[in-house]
Amino acid sequence: MREIVLDTETTGLDPASGDRIVDIGCVELENHIPTGRVYQQYINPEKVQSAEVIAVHGLTDEFLADKPTFKEIADDFLKFIGDDSILVIHNAPFDMKFLNAELSWCDRPCIPIERSFDTLVMARQKFPGSRVNLNDLCKRFGVDNSARTVHGALLDSQLLAEVYLEMLGGKEPGLVLKTNQPSEKQDKKVDLVNVSRETLAPRIFEINEEELQAHAEFVKNIKSNLWGISS
Repeated sequence: MREIVLDTETTGLDPASGDRIVDIGCVELENHIPTGRVYQQYINPEKVQSAEVIAVHGLTDEFLADKPTFKEIADDFLKFIGDDSILVIHNAPFDMKFLNAELSWCDRPCIPIERSFDTLVMARQKFPGSRVNLNDLCKRFGVDNSARTVHGALLDSQLLAEVYLEMLGGKEPGLVLKTNQPSEKQDKKVDLVNVSRETLAPRIFEINEEELQAHAEFVKNIKSNLWGISS
């Protein structure tokens, strides 16, 4: 089963108001195991951003000015996610809304919402009443998010991949995604860190005759017990 853990950064909250995607990050999983394949792309939104938005993701208008538009990277992005992979997203309706708006603006087919899996819903079901934003989930599972000084699509996808696997039961605790800031190359490899764990040999305890007799005497003095057997 192929899954793509995905995140976007945007110029605002609503594409219907003209907001655009400025950063996409993806991490590939096969059968819930990170493969090391990732996709990341900065995007020129072709609009001026507010200072408040820039403070969230740190991507200035000057930095994005020479980056490709979404239309220019749409085919590469669609090729990476494929036709039937599951898109694992924290607050999936938000990112899917932006992705499908961008795709429609460049005459590409939209992605069915059924292809997305919302880890925000998953976290709320597992931890009702608790805060379940990405930082809180990282803290809950001991995932190192110290590199997250600003929001970044690839970094957040890497962190979410670790959190998602932990919520599934921590099937591969020895596989940890590095969370270094990305370069601008697409389809990059991410190193995996193998954590060695010492396995102790089982200890065998032998019971001697004196201990057996002491146990028998103890049982004789029990007048009533939880399991309903009289002594």
